[in-house]
Amino acid sequence: MKSILFFILAAVCEIAGCFSFWVVFRQGKSFLWLLVGMLSLALFAYFLTKVETEFAGRAYAAYGGIYIAASIAWLWFIERQMPDKWDWIGMAVCLVGMFIILFGKR
Repeated sequence: MKSILFFILAAVCEIAGCFSFWVVFRQGKSFLWLLVGMLSLALFAYFLTKVETEFAGRAYAAYGGIYIAASIAWLWFIERQMPDKWDWIGMAVCLVGMFIILFGKR
């Protein structure tokens, strides 16, 4: 379960890092936002190294489900756009896939 915590931390850092580029290049904010974004993206990569799996590819694949869930949460809480039923269904499918990849018997 520690892996889930690292996935969540990684997702928040990745989305925040990418969002900083969005606000600079799409909304005209200060280029100082890019410094925060780059630090955030570095933390994203670091947190993924802490996931309890032997293979990076499996960690990255499983992370996809958490990233999608975090993106939907970002849409809702930060951008103030209510997810629709297709967002919820898609997110649920991805989270099921994440659990299968991460916790499946090998």
